[in-house]
Amino acid sequence: MSKPDRLNDVERAHLVDPADDSFRIARLAPSPAMASLVRRFWMPVWSVPGGGVRTQQVLQYPCALIVVSHSYARFYGVASGLSRTDLEGTGWACGVMLQPATGHLLTGRSMRELRDRHVPLSDVLPGGEALVTRVRRTLGPDPGDGERQRAAAGLLEAELEHLLPIGEQAQRVNDVVAYVEGKPDLVRVSGLVEAFATTERSLQRLTGRWLGLTPRWLVQRRRLHEAAERLRHHEVDLARVAADLGYADQAHFTRDWRRVTGMTPGRFAARFAAPDERRPRVAPARDRDR
Repeated sequence: MSKPDRLNDVERAHLVDPADDSFRIARLAPSPAMASLVRRFWMPVWSVPGGGVRTQQVLQYPCALIVVSHSYARFYGVASGLSRTDLEGTGWACGVMLQPATGHLLTGRSMRELRDRHVPLSDVLPGGEALVTRVRRTLGPDPGDGERQRAAAGLLEAELEHLLPIGEQAQRVNDVVAYVEGKPDLVRVSGLVEAFATTERSLQRLTGRWLGLTPRWLVQRRRLHEAAERLRHHEVDLARVAADLGYADQAHFTRDWRRVTGMTPGRFAARFAAPDERRPRVAPARDRDR
């Protein structure tokens, strides 16, 4: 039997309930010139029927976020646990996942101060209130329209352009995160220390200031993303999953997964076991790629 296709990093992070069809998400790549500052844009549009609430859960990447919605505009530090967003009624949002180093470049602050917090966008972005007005005018009439989405992304890119070029240390931060995320067999911080020819203490200072995180967190989060992918592909041998991800045993893996997500691995995997599995609707490729 051939192995299933690997999920992209968005799907791995989003602990979606495949039965939830209350929203659709368009995803856009940044323009090439902005790739060192921006990972992607995402633009959900939702309609939750009957006065209900749909909670979106994400195992966030080590990146700060900018979110402009119809009702708020915020800058988010990294959520060290599970990020939760409640969707109610009808609405939309325009989100920017920044590159790992961009949060510190933008705020000039140690990202430890903003971990698990959000602040008004105007607190960190000069001219933020005017930007929010322009984004809302652009998306408000039809937030699902691809041309309007691309125009809104362009407005946000223009406000970040002054951070270019990002500099050597910022690039090193981005490189450290990229290495962890692209190295499935990395299960110990010592491997990261060796790869970057540094000391663990130096690495801790770097990631603490720029990301608000520890090197151990980076490795641990990547392992949970790997676990999310394998559980979505119906891997039921949890002992094997635990061993492959570098856990001492299945109990340690289960405890770690449950501590962060609030559910057992089996409960999460069961979401994807039904033959009538449904996924959130995603905009066509022409509306996602620039």
